[in-house]
Amino acid sequence: MPVDGPPDPGPADDWAASGAMFLTGEADGPPRVLRGPVCARLRGCALALHALSGGAVAVDGPALLGERAAIAHLGRNGTTSPGGSCRLLQARDGWIAVNLARRDDFAMLPALLARELAGDPWAALENHVATHGAEEVVTRAQLLGVPAAVVAPPRDGAPPFAVTRGARRRRRDPPLVVDLSALWAGPLCTSLLGLAGCDVVKVESRARPDGARRGPPAFFDLMNAGKRSVCVELGTPAWRALVEAADVVVESSRPRVMEQAGVDVGALVARGTVWVSFTGYGRGGDWRDRVAFGDDAAAAGGACALLAGDDGVPMICADAFGDPVAGLHGAVAALACLSDGRGALVDVSLRDAVSAVLAGGRSDAAVAHVPVEVAPPRARPSPGRGPALGAHTEDVLAQLGFQRVE
Repeated sequence: MPVDGPPDPGPADDWAASGAMFLTGEADGPPRVLRGPVCARLRGCALALHALSGGAVAVDGPALLGERAAIAHLGRNGTTSPGGSCRLLQARDGWIAVNLARRDDFAMLPALLARELAGDPWAALENHVATHGAEEVVTRAQLLGVPAAVVAPPRDGAPPFAVTRGARRRRRDPPLVVDLSALWAGPLCTSLLGLAGCDVVKVESRARPDGARRGPPAFFDLMNAGKRSVCVELGTPAWRALVEAADVVVESSRPRVMEQAGVDVGALVARGTVWVSFTGYGRGGDWRDRVAFGDDAAAAGGACALLAGDDGVPMICADAFGDPVAGLHGAVAALACLSDGRGALVDVSLRDAVSAVLAGGRSDAAVAHVPVEVAPPRARPSPGRGPALGAHTEDVLAQLGFQRVE
């Protein structure tokens, strides 16, 4: 369906106005331009969301890139992400991104380096990477569950998501969205579905709640306000009942997690469920169980390579670039599938979503010296507070016929 909007400004002005340029480049140098139609594509995605929601959802697509940074007061830091967990490191034959976002990632460093650590773990990792091949380090890191990626150019022809259709079925009114995801991409997707009028139930484990609860409360609120919170453990009868009752399931686990929980995603889709899966590299192929977060997915998808200057040094792109890009696309796909009336498996790869918005972009030696007015990142006002953990467990499960929480 054709969607009309205002004419797009030039790519440099567009990038500068989004707030993402403010977050890209050396900390003590000028911000860098990501040349290409990135913002135009995100604006088009937001216009599609507006149309599919009947006008209920109106967001500035490019501005979504900087919302977390605006709330957390983050800035650009060159080859280190604004949040500090991801760094670009030079290997013997190229560059890699390593994202030590969790305590477990640091715990894996002795196994990754094949020796005990002493002193600064990042210095030890940098020295190790410098004497090894990029693919070698990344492959070993991924075997250990550490998010890492080779800094690569954009993948030609990569779609932002793949859709496999299922059967038609009658939906609830409003549609029930069960949100099993965490952090940014999935919660952004479900927050947009909530704005579109869906009933969103956020499902967490008490042992492992959404890690965004530990971050700035205002960001958690922005991503989760208006959702109901249920606290049940993965794979329990109550958890399975929620999944089976959902019109839409949104999750950000590696495929093996659902398989180990006994969930047959294909069978649910065949019965009419819309299943939106956010992964680093897609649900198929040899990399289906690789782990990724937004910054390292951006490196794998081509954003960091396009930001390299004359010296060939890549740059971190904005803040966890892959997350808001994938989350916005996932919301559009979910609403389109709901409108179609069929079940569907929506396979959203963070890496490929990044490559898709970069298509047609180019590297330019003058990226650091473009005379444009650079806007700081900004965030939408939150519509309310995010739910307390498990605040609605009893009520939601009672609606499904459970008289007590396990």
